[in-house]
Amino acid sequence: MFPRVPDQHKVGKPLIPNGLGVVFVLFTTLYLFSMYFLLDFWYQPENPATDITFIAPLVLAVCVLFGGFMGLLDDWIDLRWRYKAFMPLIASLPLAYFAYLNGFRWTISWLSLTPSVYCFVVIPLIVMIVTNTVNQLGGLNGLETVCPAVVLVGLLVASELLSMPYFVLMFGPLLFWLFLSALNFQGKIFVGNSGSFAIGITIAAFAVITDLKLCMAVSILPFVFNSVLILLTIFFIRKKASVSFDGRKLVSDHKRSLVTLITYKRPLTERQVVIIISLLVTLCTAIGVLIEIL
Repeated sequence: MFPRVPDQHKVGKPLIPNGLGVVFVLFTTLYLFSMYFLLDFWYQPENPATDITFIAPLVLAVCVLFGGFMGLLDDWIDLRWRYKAFMPLIASLPLAYFAYLNGFRWTISWLSLTPSVYCFVVIPLIVMIVTNTVNQLGGLNGLETVCPAVVLVGLLVASELLSMPYFVLMFGPLLFWLFLSALNFQGKIFVGNSGSFAIGITIAAFAVITDLKLCMAVSILPFVFNSVLILLTIFFIRKKASVSFDGRKLVSDHKRSLVTLITYKRPLTERQVVIIISLLVTLCTAIGVLIEIL
Protein backbone atom coordinates (compact mmCIF):
# COMPACT_ATOMS: atom_id res chain seq x y z
CA MET A 1 0.00 0.00 0.00
CA PHE A 2 2.78 2.43 0.93
CA PRO A 3 5.86 2.87 -1.29
CA ARG A 4 8.97 1.15 0.00
CA VAL A 5 12.38 2.82 0.19
CA PRO A 6 15.76 1.33 1.16
CA ASP A 7 17.00 1.75 4.71
CA GLN A 8 20.45 3.19 3.99
CA HIS A 9 21.86 2.38 7.43
CA LYS A 10 21.02 -1.32 7.57
CA VAL A 11 22.94 -4.23 6.15
CA GLY A 12 21.52 -5.15 2.75
CA LYS A 13 19.44 -1.93 2.65
CA PRO A 14 16.05 -3.58 3.26
CA LEU A 15 12.97 -1.92 1.78
CA ILE A 16 10.82 -0.18 4.41
CA PRO A 17 7.28 1.27 4.00
CA ASN A 18 7.50 5.05 3.72
CA GLY A 19 4.99 7.85 4.21
CA LEU A 20 3.18 6.50 7.28
CA GLY A 21 2.91 10.09 8.49
CA VAL A 22 -0.25 10.30 6.39
CA VAL A 23 -1.91 7.92 8.85
CA PHE A 24 -1.01 10.29 11.69
CA VAL A 25 -2.52 13.21 9.76
CA LEU A 26 -5.77 11.31 9.17
CA PHE A 27 -6.01 10.11 12.77
CA THR A 28 -5.24 13.54 14.25
CA THR A 29 -7.71 15.28 11.95
CA LEU A 30 -10.52 12.86 12.83
CA TYR A 31 -9.65 13.14 16.52
CA LEU A 32 -9.70 16.95 16.50
CA PHE A 33 -12.87 17.15 14.40
CA SER A 34 -14.54 14.76 16.85
CA MET A 35 -13.51 17.00 19.75
CA TYR A 36 -14.89 20.02 17.91
CA PHE A 37 -18.29 18.41 17.36
CA LEU A 38 -18.43 17.09 20.92
CA LEU A 39 -17.73 20.58 22.24
CA ASP A 40 -20.40 21.95 19.92
CA PHE A 41 -22.89 19.46 21.37
CA TRP A 42 -21.99 19.79 25.06
CA TYR A 43 -20.34 23.17 25.46
CA GLN A 44 -22.50 25.40 23.21
CA PRO A 45 -20.51 28.66 23.49
CA GLU A 46 -22.17 32.05 23.11
CA ASN A 47 -19.71 33.18 20.42
CA PRO A 48 -18.09 30.13 18.73
CA ALA A 49 -15.85 32.25 16.48
CA THR A 50 -13.94 33.78 19.40
CA ASP A 51 -14.17 31.08 22.05
CA ILE A 52 -10.61 29.72 22.39
CA THR A 53 -11.52 26.35 23.90
CA PHE A 54 -14.21 25.69 21.31
CA ILE A 55 -12.39 26.72 18.13
CA ALA A 56 -8.86 25.47 19.03
CA PRO A 57 -9.40 21.86 17.78
CA LEU A 58 -10.60 23.10 14.39
CA VAL A 59 -7.68 25.52 13.96
CA LEU A 60 -5.17 22.86 14.96
CA ALA A 61 -6.77 20.33 12.58
CA VAL A 62 -6.43 22.75 9.65
CA CYS A 63 -2.73 23.30 10.45
CA VAL A 64 -2.04 19.55 10.70
CA LEU A 65 -3.85 18.90 7.42
CA PHE A 66 -1.77 21.49 5.58
CA GLY A 67 1.45 20.22 7.13
CA GLY A 68 0.65 16.68 6.01
CA PHE A 69 -0.30 17.88 2.52
CA MET A 70 2.94 19.85 2.19
CA GLY A 71 4.98 16.85 3.29
CA LEU A 72 3.09 14.60 0.88
CA LEU A 73 3.93 16.95 -1.97
CA ASP A 74 7.57 16.77 -0.99
CA ASP A 75 7.44 12.96 -0.89
CA TRP A 76 5.93 12.90 -4.37
CA ILE A 77 7.84 15.56 -6.29
CA ASP A 78 10.83 16.40 -4.03
CA LEU A 79 10.15 20.11 -3.55
CA ARG A 80 13.04 22.56 -3.67
CA TRP A 81 14.11 23.83 -0.25
CA ARG A 82 13.08 27.40 -1.10
CA TYR A 83 9.47 26.27 -1.56
CA LYS A 84 9.47 24.07 1.54
CA ALA A 85 10.91 26.89 3.60
CA PHE A 86 8.07 29.32 2.93
CA MET A 87 5.05 27.06 2.40
CA PRO A 88 4.33 26.83 6.16
CA LEU A 89 3.54 30.55 6.05
CA ILE A 90 0.30 29.65 4.29
CA ALA A 91 -0.56 27.10 6.95
CA SER A 92 -0.06 29.73 9.66
CA LEU A 93 -2.87 31.97 8.38
CA PRO A 94 -5.77 30.23 10.22
CA LEU A 95 -3.66 30.16 13.38
CA ALA A 96 -2.72 33.84 13.01
CA TYR A 97 -6.34 34.89 12.47
CA PHE A 98 -7.46 32.79 15.45
CA ALA A 99 -4.85 34.49 17.64
CA TYR A 100 -5.86 37.93 16.32
CA LEU A 101 -9.55 37.38 17.11
CA ASN A 102 -8.63 36.45 20.66
CA GLY A 103 -6.29 39.40 21.15
CA PHE A 104 -3.10 37.39 21.54
CA ARG A 105 0.03 39.49 22.05
CA TRP A 106 3.64 38.79 22.95
CA THR A 107 5.15 40.52 25.95
CA ILE A 108 8.70 39.74 27.09
CA SER A 109 10.22 42.11 29.66
CA TRP A 110 10.38 45.51 27.94
CA LEU A 111 9.24 44.17 24.56
CA SER A 112 5.49 44.26 23.97
CA LEU A 113 4.20 43.53 20.48
CA THR A 114 0.74 44.58 19.35
CA PRO A 115 -1.73 41.80 18.41
CA SER A 116 -1.43 42.67 14.71
CA VAL A 117 2.37 42.43 14.63
CA TYR A 118 2.46 39.33 16.80
CA CYS A 119 -0.30 37.47 14.95
CA PHE A 120 0.61 38.27 11.35
CA VAL A 121 4.40 38.53 11.62
CA VAL A 122 5.68 36.57 14.62
CA ILE A 123 3.29 33.60 14.47
CA PRO A 124 3.99 32.87 10.76
CA LEU A 125 7.73 33.03 11.49
CA ILE A 126 7.30 30.64 14.42
CA VAL A 127 5.40 28.15 12.26
CA MET A 128 7.91 28.42 9.40
CA ILE A 129 10.99 28.00 11.60
CA VAL A 130 9.66 25.17 13.77
CA THR A 131 8.23 23.17 10.86
CA ASN A 132 11.43 23.35 8.81
CA THR A 133 13.84 22.71 11.68
CA VAL A 134 11.88 19.64 12.78
CA ASN A 135 11.86 18.36 9.20
CA GLN A 136 15.64 18.79 8.85
CA LEU A 137 16.51 16.65 11.87
CA GLY A 138 16.03 13.19 10.42
CA GLY A 139 17.66 10.48 8.35
CA LEU A 140 18.06 7.88 11.11
CA ASN A 141 15.48 5.44 12.45
CA GLY A 142 13.60 7.12 15.27
CA LEU A 143 15.29 10.51 14.98
CA GLU A 144 12.46 12.28 13.15
CA THR A 145 9.79 10.77 15.41
CA VAL A 146 11.20 10.36 18.93
CA CYS A 147 12.64 13.89 19.22
CA PRO A 148 9.41 15.71 18.23
CA ALA A 149 7.49 13.37 20.56
CA VAL A 150 9.70 14.49 23.45
CA VAL A 151 8.96 18.16 22.70
CA LEU A 152 5.23 17.50 22.45
CA VAL A 153 5.26 15.61 25.76
CA GLY A 154 6.98 18.61 27.36
CA LEU A 155 4.35 21.00 26.01
CA LEU A 156 1.53 18.80 27.31
CA VAL A 157 3.15 18.56 30.73
CA ALA A 158 3.60 22.34 30.87
CA SER A 159 0.01 22.96 29.76
CA GLU A 160 -1.28 20.62 32.46
CA LEU A 161 0.90 22.14 35.18
CA LEU A 162 -0.30 25.62 34.22
CA SER A 163 -3.94 24.43 34.46
CA MET A 164 -4.65 24.98 30.79
CA PRO A 165 -7.64 23.02 29.40
CA TYR A 166 -5.72 21.75 26.38
CA PHE A 167 -4.26 18.48 27.62
CA VAL A 168 -6.94 16.36 25.95
CA LEU A 169 -6.47 18.32 22.72
CA MET A 170 -3.17 16.57 21.98
CA PHE A 171 -3.39 13.48 24.16
CA GLY A 172 -4.82 11.18 21.46
CA PRO A 173 -2.52 12.37 18.64
CA LEU A 174 0.50 12.09 20.95
CA LEU A 175 -0.30 8.48 21.82
CA PHE A 176 -0.67 7.65 18.13
CA TRP A 177 2.61 9.42 17.30
CA LEU A 178 4.38 7.49 20.07
CA PHE A 179 3.11 4.27 18.47
CA LEU A 180 4.55 5.34 15.11
CA SER A 181 7.77 6.39 16.87
CA ALA A 182 8.21 2.90 18.34
CA LEU A 183 7.82 1.33 14.89
CA ASN A 184 10.14 3.88 13.32
CA PHE A 185 12.79 3.39 16.01
CA GLN A 186 12.73 -0.36 15.31
CA GLY A 187 13.22 0.31 11.60
CA LYS A 188 9.83 -1.08 10.57
CA ILE A 189 8.38 2.13 9.03
CA PHE A 190 9.30 5.63 7.88
CA VAL A 191 6.90 8.51 8.49
CA GLY A 192 8.32 10.45 5.54
CA ASN A 193 8.07 14.19 5.00
CA SER A 194 4.30 13.99 5.45
CA GLY A 195 4.93 12.94 9.04
CA SER A 196 7.80 15.29 9.87
CA PHE A 197 6.05 18.34 8.44
CA ALA A 198 2.78 17.43 10.17
CA ILE A 199 4.38 16.93 13.59
CA GLY A 200 6.46 20.10 13.19
CA ILE A 201 3.45 22.25 12.44
CA THR A 202 1.55 20.49 15.24
CA ILE A 203 4.21 21.51 17.77
CA ALA A 204 4.22 25.12 16.54
CA ALA A 205 0.43 25.46 16.47
CA PHE A 206 -0.09 23.80 19.85
CA ALA A 207 2.57 26.05 21.45
CA VAL A 208 0.88 29.17 20.07
CA ILE A 209 -2.62 28.08 21.12
CA THR A 210 -1.50 27.20 24.65
CA ASP A 211 0.80 30.25 24.89
CA LEU A 212 3.82 28.03 25.62
CA LYS A 213 6.11 29.59 23.05
CA LEU A 214 9.03 30.07 25.44
CA CYS A 215 8.90 26.41 26.47
CA MET A 216 8.83 25.39 22.81
CA ALA A 217 11.68 27.76 21.89
CA VAL A 218 14.00 26.21 24.48
CA SER A 219 12.88 22.67 23.62
CA ILE A 220 13.73 22.97 19.92
CA LEU A 221 17.22 24.43 20.41
CA PRO A 222 18.88 21.17 19.17
CA PHE A 223 16.67 21.32 16.06
CA VAL A 224 17.65 24.95 15.43
CA PHE A 225 21.35 24.21 16.00
CA ASN A 226 21.16 21.36 13.48
CA SER A 227 19.46 23.57 10.88
CA VAL A 228 21.98 26.37 11.34
CA LEU A 229 24.86 23.94 10.76
CA ILE A 230 23.21 22.51 7.65
CA LEU A 231 22.35 25.91 6.14
CA LEU A 232 25.76 27.43 6.84
CA THR A 233 27.58 24.56 5.15
CA ILE A 234 25.23 24.63 2.17
CA PHE A 235 25.55 28.40 1.67
CA PHE A 236 29.30 28.76 2.30
CA ILE A 237 30.82 25.35 1.55
CA ARG A 238 28.25 24.14 -0.98
CA LYS A 239 28.30 20.63 0.48
CA LYS A 240 25.72 18.51 2.25
CA ALA A 241 26.11 16.55 5.47
CA SER A 242 26.59 12.80 5.14
CA VAL A 243 27.72 9.84 7.23
CA SER A 244 29.52 6.67 6.23
CA PHE A 245 28.12 3.27 7.18
CA ASP A 246 30.48 0.31 7.49
CA GLY A 247 27.76 -2.26 8.06
CA ARG A 248 27.65 -1.73 11.78
CA LYS A 249 28.46 1.85 12.77
CA LEU A 250 28.11 5.40 11.44
CA VAL A 251 31.05 7.80 11.21
CA SER A 252 31.68 11.17 9.56
CA ASP A 253 34.73 13.18 8.59
CA HIS A 254 33.06 16.59 8.85
CA LYS A 255 30.76 18.65 11.09
CA ARG A 256 27.89 19.79 8.90
CA SER A 257 24.88 18.70 10.99
CA LEU A 258 24.09 17.52 14.49
CA VAL A 259 24.42 13.88 13.41
CA THR A 260 27.79 14.41 11.72
CA LEU A 261 29.00 16.46 14.69
CA ILE A 262 28.24 13.60 17.09
CA THR A 263 29.76 10.96 14.80
CA TYR A 264 32.79 13.05 13.79
CA LYS A 265 35.72 10.59 13.95
CA ARG A 266 33.68 8.69 16.55
CA PRO A 267 31.97 5.56 15.14
CA LEU A 268 28.58 4.98 16.74
CA THR A 269 25.64 2.73 15.98
CA GLU A 270 22.49 4.26 14.55
CA ARG A 271 20.60 3.72 17.80
CA GLN A 272 23.37 5.28 19.86
CA VAL A 273 23.22 8.45 17.76
CA VAL A 274 19.43 8.61 18.03
CA ILE A 275 19.53 8.08 21.80
CA ILE A 276 22.19 10.78 22.29
CA ILE A 277 20.23 13.37 20.30
CA SER A 278 16.96 12.35 21.97
CA LEU A 279 18.56 12.84 25.40
CA LEU A 280 19.79 16.26 24.30
CA VAL A 281 16.27 17.21 23.21
CA THR A 282 14.90 15.81 26.48
CA LEU A 283 17.30 17.99 28.48
CA CYS A 284 16.31 21.14 26.57
CA THR A 285 12.62 20.27 26.90
CA ALA A 286 12.93 19.75 30.65
CA ILE A 287 14.64 23.14 30.96
CA GLY A 288 11.89 24.72 28.85
CA VAL A 289 9.15 23.25 31.06
CA LEU A 290 10.91 24.44 34.23
CA ILE A 291 11.34 27.95 32.84
CA GLU A 292 7.66 28.06 31.89
CA ILE A 293 6.26 26.95 35.23
CA LEU A 294 8.65 28.85 37.53
